[in-house]
Amino acid sequence: MTGTGHASLRIDTAAGSILCDPWVNPAYFASWFPFPDNSQLDWEALGDCDYLYVSHLHRDHFDAEHLKRFVSKKATVLLPEFPTSEMRDELTGLGFTKFLETKSDQVHELDGGLKIMIQALTSPTDGPIGDSSLWVEYDGIRILNQNDARPTDLTTFNALGHVHAHLLQFSGAIWYPMVYELPESAKRAFGKQKRDRQFDRTFRYINDLKASHVVPIAGPPCFLDDELWQFNDIFGDEGNIFPDQWVFQQEYAKVGGTNSIVLLPGSVMSLSADGAETTHPVDSLEDFFAHKREHLEEMRERKRPIIEAAKASWRHPEIDLLKEMKRRIEPLLDESVYLAKGVGGPVRFDLVGYDGESVESIVVDFPGKQVRHYADEKVRYRFRTERALIEHLLFIEEVDWVNSLFLSCRFSAARIGQYNEFVYSFFKCLSEERLQYAEGWFDQQKPDAEDIKLGDWIVQRRCPHLKADLTRFGIIDGNTLTCQLHGWKFDLSSGRCLTSVGHELRSRRAGASAPDGDTGAAAAESVVGQG
Repeated sequence: MTGTGHASLRIDTAAGSILCDPWVNPAYFASWFPFPDNSQLDWEALGDCDYLYVSHLHRDHFDAEHLKRFVSKKATVLLPEFPTSEMRDELTGLGFTKFLETKSDQVHELDGGLKIMIQALTSPTDGPIGDSSLWVEYDGIRILNQNDARPTDLTTFNALGHVHAHLLQFSGAIWYPMVYELPESAKRAFGKQKRDRQFDRTFRYINDLKASHVVPIAGPPCFLDDELWQFNDIFGDEGNIFPDQWVFQQEYAKVGGTNSIVLLPGSVMSLSADGAETTHPVDSLEDFFAHKREHLEEMRERKRPIIEAAKASWRHPEIDLLKEMKRRIEPLLDESVYLAKGVGGPVRFDLVGYDGESVESIVVDFPGKQVRHYADEKVRYRFRTERALIEHLLFIEEVDWVNSLFLSCRFSAARIGQYNEFVYSFFKCLSEERLQYAEGWFDQQKPDAEDIKLGDWIVQRRCPHLKADLTRFGIIDGNTLTCQLHGWKFDLSSGRCLTSVGHELRSRRAGASAPDGDTGAAAAESVVGQG
C-alpha cells in the first residue's frame, strides 16, 4: 500500500492495482488542502492503475480535475451501489468507460484471484447521498479501507475473515462548532466534546474489527487561506476538531493501542500475514509532525496564487440572486414533504456584498414554500456568508450546498434550539433526483420493533438517528443515553432526543409494563438473560 494523501492510497497486488480516492486540488471554495502535501508525488505513475475506487462524491474524495488529468481511462471503476446514478455520470463525463457495478456487501472476484467487496451506505445523511467502504483480499491478506464511512457495525467485514490492515477516519470533517456564533469558551468546550467523540468512535471501530494493523487516514485537511488559518490544529487548542495522525498515535496509545501505522504521501507499506514493513519519505515521523507549523507556512505561501485565482472566479454580478434562488429552490419546496416538515420554519441567509458591509437577507420559508426577502420574523437557522459564494453556486447550478458552501467553513451560523439535520439534508438535495430519493427514504422508514436491555432500561435496539446498533454504541449515564456513533443523546425518561428535532427513542424502565402490542421488550429481556 502506498500512501497518497488524506483518504487516498494505492493498493498493489500481483493481480492488479487499485487507486483509492485520489485528492490533490483544493476543495470547498479553496478552503481544504491535503496535509501533508501530496501534489508533488509522481501522479502519472500512480494514476496508471488497473482499478479506480472513489468512495463517495465529497470533493476531498472525488477530485474531478485530478481524475481527468492523471488517472488512466483504461482503469475499471469499482462502483458502489448508490441510489442515484450521479457518480457514474460524473466519471463517464471525465472519460471513464469501464465500470464494475458492485452489489453492496457482495464479494466480487476479479481477475487473478483479487477479491473486493464494497459496502454502500445510502441514507440521505451519508455523504452526498451515499458513502462506502472497500474490502480487498488477495492471497489471504485482507484490507478494509473504511475511509470516512460510518457503518452501524463491522459485522459483515468480520465474517469474511481476519483483517490485516484497517484504514479509517479519526479526525474532523465538518464545520461544527467553529462557524457558530458562540462565546469562545463555549465553542472550545463543544469542540473538545466533538474531538473526544471522534476518537471514541474510531477506537470503537478498531475494537470491533481487531485488525492486525490500524492506519489513520481521511484527515485532517489543512486550511491555507489566511481567513481560515485558525482552524489548523497548531495552537494547542484542545477544542480543535482537526487533530493529525501523530496526535492520533498519542491518543491511541493512551487506550493501549500499539498497532497503528501512519502513511505519509509517499510512504510504502508491505503487508503480509506475518506483519508489515513500512518505509517513509522522511527520516522521522515524530520530527516531521513536530515541525507541522513550518510545513503549513511553506505550503501557504506556495498555494497562495491558487487560492487567489479561485477567489477571483466567484463573483457573478450579472445574477439576480433572489430570482435565481426562487427558480432553483421553490419547485423543490413545493415537492418536499418530509424534509420541509423536518425543518419546520424559515431559514435565513445574510449575504454580505462585495464591499464587505452591505447585507441582503433572503429567507427560505419551508412552511410557506417560498424564497423571499427577510421580513423580520424569527428564524430557526441563520447563515451569514459572502454574496459571491451563493452567486457562484447558482452560476454552476450546484445541487449540493453542503458539499461546497458548508464544508468550506466560509460562513457563520446561529440557530434557535437543537441541531436540525433536515436543514442540511435539504440543501444537499437541490435536484429533482436527490430530493425524490430523500423524500422516499424518509417515507419508507419503519418503526424499530426490537428492544434490548441496557443497564436499568429497555430501549429500541437501533438508534433513531441512523440506525446504529445500540448494543455496540449505546452508553447510559443516569437518565441519558448517548449513541457514540454520532454522539446523539436521548432522555430515557421521555424518549426525547436532546441533540436534534425529532428522532424520539422508545424507552422505559426495566420491569415496567410494555405498551400494548409491544412484545419485543420481553423477547429482548429473555435474550439478555441468557447471555
